[in-house]
Amino acid sequence: FSFRKLWAFTGPGFLMSIAYLDPGNIESDLQSGAVAGFKLLWVLMLATIIGLHGGWGGRDFALVFMALGVPFPPQFPRIILWLMVELAIIGSDMQEVIGSAIAINLLSVGKIPLWGGVLITIADTFVFLFLDKYGLRKLEAFFGLLITIMALTFGYEYITVKPNQEKLLQGLFIPYCRDCGTPQLEQAVGIVGAVIMPHNMYLHSALVKSRQVNRADKREVREANKYFFIESCIALFVSFIINIFVVTVFAEAFFNKTNADVYQVCANSSSPHSSLFPNNNQTLEVDIYKGGVVLGCYFGPAALYIWAIGILAAGQSSTMTGTYSGQFVMEGFLNLRWSRFARVLLTRSIAVTPTLFVAIFQDVEHLTGMNDFLNVLMSLQLPFALIPVLPFPSLPSVMHDF
Repeated sequence: FSFRKLWAFTGPGFLMSIAYLDPGNIESDLQSGAVAGFKLLWVLMLATIIGLHGGWGGRDFALVFMALGVPFPPQFPRIILWLMVELAIIGSDMQEVIGSAIAINLLSVGKIPLWGGVLITIADTFVFLFLDKYGLRKLEAFFGLLITIMALTFGYEYITVKPNQEKLLQGLFIPYCRDCGTPQLEQAVGIVGAVIMPHNMYLHSALVKSRQVNRADKREVREANKYFFIESCIALFVSFIINIFVVTVFAEAFFNKTNADVYQVCANSSSPHSSLFPNNNQTLEVDIYKGGVVLGCYFGPAALYIWAIGILAAGQSSTMTGTYSGQFVMEGFLNLRWSRFARVLLTRSIAVTPTLFVAIFQDVEHLTGMNDFLNVLMSLQLPFALIPVLPFPSLPSVMHDF
């Protein structure tokens, strides 16, 4: 074993793990904590483990479709599958836009309206395209920085709230949900849809090809598989810990809380956002916007701003992964090569348009409600990505000796 070699193979797994940390994921985490407490942590852990997958026999998933051509007729199913993956990519991009717009609004104390935040997110894609010119390693390092920011910000919230460690361990290792009903079941399904992104399967299988490996040498391929697997495990473990921070903070502080409880605390702390919560005995419902507000009411303004920085990092990090995924699936399914600039322009304009209309004509409730809808959309797209992929690892014509 060599740490130097592991470092050389480090990158693709962390780029892939960003899909486990996008704003849709963070929203799913905090809602599962507020609705079910610590009870659904085992679902999060299993979904993360299921999401762990390795390299391929020299081709990425999308190119396997092109190469085989046998289990699938040449055109129709391939185009349907491509459209489904594109839908998932656009949905993910919309979540990134929503998360970034909300974070910018919170950080500017409401001075930048939500629609202004949406427009600002158009500019960030060009920053990533600029970074991309300096090579994949530089981009990997930048995403590593964003993941570090998320770990520090959500870790700060975790230390501030001090969740019950015994309940945390029970939630992780006892696959059971006592007194759970429809809301908890909905959250469990939402976690799976938010964690296992359909386009992520295609992204990771293509990114591992960025490293130079002599595929004629079985020993070298076996070694590459080993290091990629270790790197993926580390990356997913880091993303899992960050997700645990978010779930347990809201499970400890806001499980079984009512709107009246939060209203009183926010009013006493002179929060300008106390009107968000009606003074009634209904169970508290939170999203990434309200989540920051209630943290600010209970634990001071620093908790709100640190939360917003974490959400901004989550939003920014998922921008380029959608662009890369789109490029790989378009190349694989349709044999089409577009420039990254054209790719970003297409997905970002489709993602920004409906989000901008909701931000201008509706309120933050409707904007964060879109996140919930998009998590459900991701769940519906999963079979289209996963079912065709399942036979490939057992086909000798694809995997050869591996």
